[in-house]
Amino acid sequence: MNGDVVVLGGGVSGLTTAMLLAERGHRVRVWTREAPSATTSAVAGALWWPYRIEPKQLVAQWAMATLERCRQWSRRPEETGVRLRPGVVADTRLDELESWTREAGAVRHARVDELPSGHTQGVWARLPLVDMPTHLGWLRGRLERAGGAVELRAVRSLEEAVAAAPVVVNCTGIGARELTGDRELTPVRGQVVLVENPGIEEWLVLPDDGSGQPTYVFPQPGRLVLGGTADDGNAGTEPDPATTAEIVARCARYYPAIADARILGTRVGLRPARTAGVRIEAVPWPGGGLVVHNYGHGGAGITVGWGCALAAVGLIPEVSARA
Repeated sequence: MNGDVVVLGGGVSGLTTAMLLAERGHRVRVWTREAPSATTSAVAGALWWPYRIEPKQLVAQWAMATLERCRQWSRRPEETGVRLRPGVVADTRLDELESWTREAGAVRHARVDELPSGHTQGVWARLPLVDMPTHLGWLRGRLERAGGAVELRAVRSLEEAVAAAPVVVNCTGIGARELTGDRELTPVRGQVVLVENPGIEEWLVLPDDGSGQPTYVFPQPGRLVLGGTADDGNAGTEPDPATTAEIVARCARYYPAIADARILGTRVGLRPARTAGVRIEAVPWPGGGLVVHNYGHGGAGITVGWGCALAAVGLIPEVSARA
């Protein structure tokens, strides 16, 4: 063993970071206010695609590292929850994308017959689509097999965590706003609807058309995930029935069978958007100890999760030396 670490947050960032630390010989405890299955990560669609995240140069590095890892995980989809699935991002041109996105592999101009009705351009891609409940369970399993543990514990201050371990990694998402006093963090409320799948096999994304509400359809095992909303500054976590009906109606414009699909549930999560972009930073603690921050991933936690976890772990000297 190489020392005690407390990781704050049980979403995809926290579990991935904790897993890496545990597999490299640390005694790791994850403190999380809610079970991983109840975090914002569990609500995600979750398509590998850069969405509401900065800074672009670093995002490219983190996202491509994550994409490579997701492709490996996709060889065991039932275990990892990661599948490579085809789909279309409508109203988007290939030359409008960041160069690294265009170089992500199977990305090209969409043919007319691949586009939703009423749309004349778009990008077709074959990208990782992650069943988040399965993926989070798999990450937790790897962590626990490496000797780590997940503890349901709401942390009230960083001081409390530093008193328990010499190294603390802060992956609390929107919770970091209060925990660190970071006012650059803003909640972006996202609501999704889960329905029975009437036979849809490819994902569809229609970016925000100016209404502030993106539309997407993600086929996951046993269900469709329909979205969505992007309500800046809204920290409400209760599903809104009117929003549920509006999301279903929006998605049914492109797949009419969705209108009659049985609703299985609704979910709400708060994306942690940060004005200055993702914060990955090591801060020495007065009197000893080290706090490493890894938060502010906006709507792209699954897109950069592995890359950001590697970057955060690399800021812990004894871990970096052994990596």
